[in-house]
Amino acid sequence: MSKFGVVVIGGGPAGLAAAIAASSDGASVLLVERDVRLGGILKQCIHDGFGIIRYNDKLTGPEYAFRDISTLEQTNTRVLLQTTVSSIVRSGSAFQLTLCNRHGILIVQAGSIVLATGCRERTSKQIGIHGLHTSGVITAGNAQFYLNVMGQLPAKRCVILGSGDVGLIMARRLTLEGVRVLGIYEAKQTPGGLLRNVTQCVYDYNIPMYFGHTVTRVAGSPRLKAVEICKVDKNLNPVRGTENLIKTDTLILSVGLIPENELADSMGVQMSDTTNGPVCDQNFMTLSDGIYSCGNALHVNDMVDYVSESGEIAGRNAARYMQRERRLININVSNEFLYSVPQCLDIDMISSETVLFFKTREFIENPVVRVLVDGNELFVQKYEYIRPPESCRISVNFNVALNPESKIELRIN
Repeated sequence: MSKFGVVVIGGGPAGLAAAIAASSDGASVLLVERDVRLGGILKQCIHDGFGIIRYNDKLTGPEYAFRDISTLEQTNTRVLLQTTVSSIVRSGSAFQLTLCNRHGILIVQAGSIVLATGCRERTSKQIGIHGLHTSGVITAGNAQFYLNVMGQLPAKRCVILGSGDVGLIMARRLTLEGVRVLGIYEAKQTPGGLLRNVTQCVYDYNIPMYFGHTVTRVAGSPRLKAVEICKVDKNLNPVRGTENLIKTDTLILSVGLIPENELADSMGVQMSDTTNGPVCDQNFMTLSDGIYSCGNALHVNDMVDYVSESGEIAGRNAARYMQRERRLININVSNEFLYSVPQCLDIDMISSETVLFFKTREFIENPVVRVLVDGNELFVQKYEYIRPPESCRISVNFNVALNPESKIELRIN
């Protein structure tokens, strides 16, 4: 049985950052990736805009991944590609992992684990689109893979449902390749992606975008021939009598991402109802000792720079993990917030700066975000506006005496 200080599961930007950080901190590290190459989703993201915060540069996805892969190669990290983790069980104070690849079954032992498993796209059945199972209904990520990696054009005339960032980017990409994008339909009244992508990928290319609309039905066999578009009410329910049939050969879905946490579930890790990722402390250790989470497996980020930062924090702390009893206090958020990450603090491990990520439920103009400890204001940050699709990051110095009875609050205005 091979033994490692840290096993990182997932070789995307979060896993790469975690492995580099853990190895740089002196731990023996194993990085497990199910794909044939490292880099995760970055391999197919040929547009720029990555690394603006982390590298102060506008990189493509492959360029961003190359920097981390090059750094990883300078460490002693062992990498297993085309390998999946079938089970993880506790073995005394360590973990025993069963790995599967083309060579067979491999059993390894780890002192701590970092879950950097990323997220997956919602499908048509998960959002209630009716109709036969027909070809031509694909996710935005799959369309991106076909075009950017395989060099195959997935459509001639397409409709895009949802205004997530990948969908917006693919609207531009498909238009540049000669595909007619008939429209982007969004059930909500505001875009689901970053404003810069709305401007650069949609408005600059005169691609129609319709708010308050959704796709209710698909028609055609074996290939998609048409989609039914409906207006929705304020509760996002289709309005009868507003149906409109649009002829198209492809429906591209950009309707949200779901963190992949089947491994965390199998180990009984406590999950958050708002993030769909594990509940964690400021070191990104879950409520199960020795198990860390980062990147989009923890919560869906809109910037890869934040994904990498969370990986670095998780990897560094996983390398320093020592079994002990933690004293945790919750971070309470007001109703304006959808969530904050982390959800609690380990008061015995407070450092000079604690990174908090959060999203709000609604669009808020001129908000003031405050962090209070026992009613005393510790941190204040003013914004011009905050949009629900965009993650916000603050760094707070909890330079006050904390105890198990302390109350930490995150408020707006």
